Amino acid sequence: MASKLTLHWSPKSPYVRKVMVCAHELKLIDRLSLVRSVAAMLKPNPAIMAVNPLSKIPTLVLEDGSALFDSAVICEYLDDLAGGTLFPRTGEDRWQALRWHALGDGLLDALILWRNERERSVPLQPLLDAFDLKVRAALQVLDAEAEALMRAPFSIGPITVACALGYVDYRFDTLEWRTLAPRLANWNSEITKRPSFQATAPTDG
Repeated sequence: MASKLTLHWSPKSPYVRKVMVCAHELKLIDRLSLVRSVAAMLKPNPAIMAVNPLSKIPTLVLEDGSALFDSAVICEYLDDLAGGTLFPRTGEDRWQALRWHALGDGLLDALILWRNERERSVPLQPLLDAFDLKVRAALQVLDAEAEALMRAPFSIGPITVACALGYVDYRFDTLEWRTLAPRLANWNSEITKRPSFQATAPTDG
């Protein structure tokens, strides 16, 4: 019987969602033993730190006790483990997938920093304005590339972009991003019909 992999996990994290979407797509979901873990910025979690000194999720613990982090590394490990095609190996498809992967992760980074800042007792308005500008700019770029996303092979790039948009819906519903990026919204409505996205929608539960 195949060994279990232990994933420090939360249903709220978009980075965890990216890993879970990959696991579903690669038929590895049954290999994962999920450990509900809180990785608060101001309160490092000793259980996570035992395997990941950065106290961040997702963290994947392998059978030999070693750990992989962050989400990009874990997703590529799962793809390699399953002999998948979520990380194209060569050519234009590879670089486009990795570019969208980086853009999606960068969008998520900005969104999470924006959320942290707006929850401060006295947020800095210049920071809020900068995050708003960067997020809107990223959405506009992705909207211009919506047709390319539609044509592209299903890979880590589109997965990451869709997970980032899911986080916008979850934490920034007042942004009304679909008005700003209608072509991207149409693409997102199609990709998120996949069972892997339906099974991993963020939740407070």
